[in-house]
Amino acid sequence: MSKNNTDQLISLIIKGVEDVKGKDINILDLRDIDNTICDYFIICGGTSNTQVDAIVNSIRKNVSKEIQEKPLNVEGLNNSEWVLMDYVNIIVHVFQKHIREHYDIESLWGDAKLTKIETNY
Repeated sequence: MSKNNTDQLISLIIKGVEDVKGKDINILDLRDIDNTICDYFIICGGTSNTQVDAIVNSIRKNVSKEIQEKPLNVEGLNNSEWVLMDYVNIIVHVFQKHIREHYDIESLWGDAKLTKIETNY
């Protein structure tokens, strides 16, 4: 995927999260770390199973509508506490707060460049 396509996909994912008021959006740039499975993680939070589902559906809808891309795989919809969406070189993690705090992915990937997305809601 070209840099422009990657940047557009990141923007569409972020917009999908923001459209349903997802919280604490972080982008981890993994490109300078050896042996990673993708280039970026996008991590965000929802306050309930319903909001996590809404975030996932909003991301799918935005990305599909604008660039006709679908995630390669989506896991975790059975309980919607941690849903992973695999867009090949971008993996989206949608967490409920207690699960996000438990796994603390941002700390596990402490060498990654972290970008926090400011939201106005």
